[in-house]
Amino acid sequence: MNRRNFMSKTTTLASVGLITSMENLTLQNPLNFEPTAGFSLKIFATNWGFSGSMDAFCAKAKSEGYEGIEVWWNSSKQGQDDLFAALKKHQLEVGFLVGDSNRDAAKNLENFKKNLLEATSQTIQKPTYINCHSGKDYFTYEENKLFINLTTEVNKKTGIPIYHETHRGRMLFAGHIAKNFMDKNPDLRLTLDISHWCNVHESLLSDQPEVVQAALERTGHIHTRIGHEEGPQVNDPRAPEWANAVKAHLGWWDRVVEMKMKAGEPLTMLTEFGPPSYLPTLPYTQMPLANQWEINVYMMKLMRERYLKK
Repeated sequence: MNRRNFMSKTTTLASVGLITSMENLTLQNPLNFEPTAGFSLKIFATNWGFSGSMDAFCAKAKSEGYEGIEVWWNSSKQGQDDLFAALKKHQLEVGFLVGDSNRDAAKNLENFKKNLLEATSQTIQKPTYINCHSGKDYFTYEENKLFINLTTEVNKKTGIPIYHETHRGRMLFAGHIAKNFMDKNPDLRLTLDISHWCNVHESLLSDQPEVVQAALERTGHIHTRIGHEEGPQVNDPRAPEWANAVKAHLGWWDRVVEMKMKAGEPLTMLTEFGPPSYLPTLPYTQMPLANQWEINVYMMKLMRERYLKK
C-alpha cells in the first residue's frame, strides 16, 4: 500500500471511528437531570499549533462553533491589536494564559505579575478567565504560594476567574503536591488538566481518589485532553485501544459538570490536544499519527453532545 492510499484509508477509518465513538459516548452520558439556573458551558479553541494569522484562527474557530479562544497574553501592542480586532470581528470570547519560564523564583513572579496585571486591567475586552502556568515544580512551597496570593488578590479586585493549571513542570505538577496547596489555600481554584497527573504518576489515578476528588471540587476550567499512564496525550482518543483512558477522563469531567450543574455555576473548557511532537509522530518522517484540529473539534462536539445534548 502506498503512502497516499494508506493516509486515505486511515482518514476514512478515523471518520467511521469518530461517528461510532461519538454515538457510544453520548449514550453513556450519566447526567440525566436539568441543570440549575446559572449553569453554562462554553468551549474554547487553542491556537497551539495553528500556523496562520490570528484572524484566520478566529475565523476557523468560529466556523466550527467554538464560543471563544484561549491564547497566551501578548504584551506587544501589535499582537494585542491583531487579537482584539479578530475577537471583535468574529464575536468570540477570550481566556488568557499567563506564566513565565524564568528559573529564578523572584523574577518569575515579577514577570508573571506584569503579564497578569496587563491581561486583567486592559479595557478592550474583559477575559472570560485567566489560566495560570504558575511557578515551577522545583520552587519551594513558600515561593509558589506567592503566585496564589497574587491571583487571589487580583481575582477579588477584578472579579475575573483566575485558575492555576495542574501542569507538569509547574506548581501543581503532581496530585499529592497539589493536595498540599489545596489544603492550605482555600481560595485556590484549578484548571484541571488531569492528563498531566496520569503521566506523572504513571496511572489513571485509581489509587488517589481523595486527591482527585479535592481537585474536581476546585475546578472551574477544564482542558479536555486525554492522557495515559505513559504520556499526557493519546495519539487519537477515537481509537479503541484508549477506551480505558477516555472512560477515566470522562468520569472525572462528568463529576465536575454535575457539580456545576447542581450549583448553577458556569464552566469553561478548552479542547487542547497539541501538535507534533506533543501529538505522536512516525519515526524519521515525523508525520503526525492523527490530525490535531480534527481531534479538537471532535472533543468539542463530544462535550456538547454529552453535556448539552447539542
